[in-house]
Amino acid sequence: MNLSSISNTGFEVIVASLLANVIAQITKTIVNAFQKKSWESRMLYSTGGMPSSHSSTVTAIATSIGLVDGFASTTFALGAGIAAIVMYDAAGVRLAASKQAEVLNEMIKELFSLHPTLKGTRLKELLGHTPIQVLAGAGVGIGVSYAFHYYLTGTLF
Repeated sequence: MNLSSISNTGFEVIVASLLANVIAQITKTIVNAFQKKSWESRMLYSTGGMPSSHSSTVTAIATSIGLVDGFASTTFALGAGIAAIVMYDAAGVRLAASKQAEVLNEMIKELFSLHPTLKGTRLKELLGHTPIQVLAGAGVGIGVSYAFHYYLTGTLF
């Protein structure tokens, strides 16, 4: 299949969203390495961090739908609505769950120090995103969609 044959099709939407996700995950891993001054390859497939790959993926889907079907289409409205829900969840519910996991892990650590015979596992703390991480992810998704559409068609709209 010729890559240009996917322009203005659902395949363009799928490829753009996958590209946005991969680029966000790689960027997240690099940002984390600079912040922590160590390489953690698990960041390539983890949730949380800068930028949000969830946001980049859903905004790439919505933007690509807009570029293919038109920004006045019902499919774009659906994509944008789902993207808004996912981004709100990433910066709201999942961020709150991350903060609760931190507190619970500290409580468990103290409990286990008093009772060494107890066994348990730590909760995952890196779940959600700050609003800035969500916005950065959205920027990645929009940028990737426009760049990929331009690559395929030679036009921005």
